[in-house]
Amino acid sequence: MGSNLKILDGKIVLVTGGSKGIGFACAKLFGEAGARLVISSRSQSNIEEALKILPNGIGFAADLSQDVEAAALVERIAREVGPIDILVNSAGAAKRSPPQELTPAFWRAAMDAKFFPTINVLDPVVKAMAARGHGVIINIIGAGGKVASPIHLAGGSANAALMLATAGLGSVYASSGVRIVGISPGLVETGRVAEGMAADARLAGITLEAAMERGVQKIPMGRLAKPEEVADLALFLASDKARYITGVTITMDGAQYPVVV
Repeated sequence: MGSNLKILDGKIVLVTGGSKGIGFACAKLFGEAGARLVISSRSQSNIEEALKILPNGIGFAADLSQDVEAAALVERIAREVGPIDILVNSAGAAKRSPPQELTPAFWRAAMDAKFFPTINVLDPVVKAMAARGHGVIINIIGAGGKVASPIHLAGGSANAALMLATAGLGSVYASSGVRIVGISPGLVETGRVAEGMAADARLAGITLEAAMERGVQKIPMGRLAKPEEVADLALFLASDKARYITGVTITMDGAQYPVVV
């Protein structure tokens, strides 16, 4: 971001799922941009490893699929750090599965893995932001919510629900000075994508390496996205440079799905 370093100077930012992958990349960049950084993860050990690298960050462990724990996390941050100015929801990811292996329990687990870890934190945060008259919420969602993938139907449904929630809540809270925006990455160089490719390989009866190669071949840009590239967009959306953007989900998939939105 070059000249934009410190554009978040002093703002309190919570990044859920901030110890790994896209969440970690967001946390690192937001910290470098001058934010007072808080990360969360289910694993305290993962938080401790991440904080060895993150500048001036602190972290709290919480299972955000549980609404009580999510509310307690938000309350603790308000009490010990201050009111949250920017929330980046990057926690949770639904497992992928060949469609023949789906069950009602698997569909429910997908919502608990992705939809509710976002909503459980968003709900208390957006209400507090609205009461203060300002704030930004960025939901890291996933392109599977727009285009149905055979191995990602349950998780994609959770993502689609988050896209609708982002649009609806963005509209509802726009007059309160709160912006809510979604980012839907395609394939990103993370451990989660590697796990998803394993499910794709099982469905197609091919090796993991072949599944990865096939996945990249579908992307016109010829490569997977880097977590840092998602973080770059998140930082822009969190900044005043994006002050008129709300209620939308932006897809960044290397032109894999060239559709009008």
